[in-house]
Amino acid sequence: MASSRKSKPSLKAAPAANRIALALSGGLDSVVLLDAVCKAVQASKTPKQSTEVWVFHIHHGLQKPADQWLDFCEKLAKKYHTQFDFRLLHFADKAGGNIEARARIERYEALTDLCIEHGIESLLLAHHQNDQAETILLQLLRGSGVAGLAGMPQQRIITADGRSIKLWRPLLNLSRADLEAYAKQYKLKWVEDPSNQNTHYRRNAIRKEIIPRLEKIQPSAISNLARSADLLAQSQLLLDRLARQDGKGILEGATLKLKPLLVLAKSDKPAANNLMRFWLRLNNLVMPSQERLESWWKDLMAVKPDSSLEWQHDEVSIRLWRGILQIAATESGQWTFQPIPTRSKSLGLPAAWVDAAQQRGLVEQRQRQGAEKIQIKPNSPRKTLKNLFQESDLPPWGRQAPLLYINDELIAVVGVGVSHPHLVSTGKRVLPQWSEKL
Repeated sequence: MASSRKSKPSLKAAPAANRIALALSGGLDSVVLLDAVCKAVQASKTPKQSTEVWVFHIHHGLQKPADQWLDFCEKLAKKYHTQFDFRLLHFADKAGGNIEARARIERYEALTDLCIEHGIESLLLAHHQNDQAETILLQLLRGSGVAGLAGMPQQRIITADGRSIKLWRPLLNLSRADLEAYAKQYKLKWVEDPSNQNTHYRRNAIRKEIIPRLEKIQPSAISNLARSADLLAQSQLLLDRLARQDGKGILEGATLKLKPLLVLAKSDKPAANNLMRFWLRLNNLVMPSQERLESWWKDLMAVKPDSSLEWQHDEVSIRLWRGILQIAATESGQWTFQPIPTRSKSLGLPAAWVDAAQQRGLVEQRQRQGAEKIQIKPNSPRKTLKNLFQESDLPPWGRQAPLLYINDELIAVVGVGVSHPHLVSTGKRVLPQWSEKL
């Protein structure tokens, strides 16, 4: 390893958790991360406390040697005495669409699933300074705004199934040259993905053709691009703070109130655009193009009171209903049962009853057929779902909500509630929750 302090991966700021995980592709950057993490964990180990390290590998199946990479990563995890698990992704149409984007989305979803399965709260990724520079240039080519040009954050929180997972990139301030020097010093071995040489992919073209030319013009191009991303990230924080201020009386939870939004747009269009983008990010949606955003404003300006409209964006529906902009709920997901603390006064379903039904295969998800009834309040009659939907002011697209049946009885309805006669206040209890897929 070079003697430069900068070039040595430092894990001093690593998450203080009893169980952490890192994503291992088998390439240089993730192999260096694994080595550095294990050295840091070993150095900080005490008789009373130690950190359990998990290694996650995502098998994309897009390259012929993918099986060999899986074998390499599993053996490497064993060498470092870490836990190991992997996921195999399937692409029905490998040639269709933006395969880079699809693979990235599915990789993150698979890593999130692994974290939830193994109780991981902190996931380490091996992105480095060169990756950051490539990301910024890609965003420039796409015409991205400040949020896109801020690049990849060193830390961020993702939420899934009611759990928070912290993504952490400890190598983001190190260049690939720094990692190569580290690997050379400790005689590390890694695998090379031949697809990284294919300049048909935009990121590879930037890596192989654009960045080397920029470095000839400006030797510190990579670090300068990364520094620009840091500055833009700070600017984005200020824009988010402004959006929260402008959003008072407009932004309510995950929705936007149309009337005050239009008042803001007429008096200060840049502020309204900033609020709209902030709202989309709160709902984990990608940023629209300027052309698409302008078309949305035209629709909103022309819509009549109490009228409805719908946009398709980032594979979801954005709908206007009764003067409220909201993201249409998805039916893609599953029912889960969340344990209730024994000392809690909250009502729940008897855990033993639910377990017994699950063992007999009598816990089912069904779609609404019509005429279903359920009692969701004490001392009240059973009502039809139609009446309950009307009372809850649920929008039309939410009225085909998934239903939970246990022992052939209707137990819970998304957006409505849980069958009150089945709830108890003592003993081990669970509460059914609908978890949407990422």
